Amino acid sequence: MAENQVTDIQGAPSAPAADEAPVFQIQRVYLKDLSLEQPNSPTILLEQTQPAVDIQLGVEAQPAAQGVFEVCVTATVTTKIEDRTVFLVEAKQAGIFEIRNLPQDQMGPVLGIACPQIVYPYLRASVADIITRAGFPPVHLAEINFQAMYEAQQAEAAK
Repeated sequence: MAENQVTDIQGAPSAPAADEAPVFQIQRVYLKDLSLEQPNSPTILLEQTQPAVDIQLGVEAQPAAQGVFEVCVTATVTTKIEDRTVFLVEAKQAGIFEIRNLPQDQMGPVLGIACPQIVYPYLRASVADIITRAGFPPVHLAEINFQAMYEAQQAEAAK
């Protein structure tokens, strides 16, 4: 038995020491980037036709320091009437997370599912707010199943 290993009353190894316990903490959630373009204003604003809306989402994670990760959820919202853009919003909401002492096989799901689920509601609010401030009815981003999105990305990567 190792010298520093803690044992329970029956002599079996006990739970990991406090410095080895898994850590998951939100350090900060912040708006990293936000842009709005209305390239065909003001003439397109006079149109009575309902625009088509296209929403693209993405997730990226990268280490920021030892045991600290930045997770960004991005949204690109494009509305068009025929081939003319009404408005284009690009937003990147980020979070800084301290994640330590997790098994390597759990890091992917934590960074690809748990962290984006925390950041996404802030992104939804930022996008709806900027579109409303631009004078348009808000576009509400739908709820996202990040687990299904992560599993689809993993399946695609395995091909």
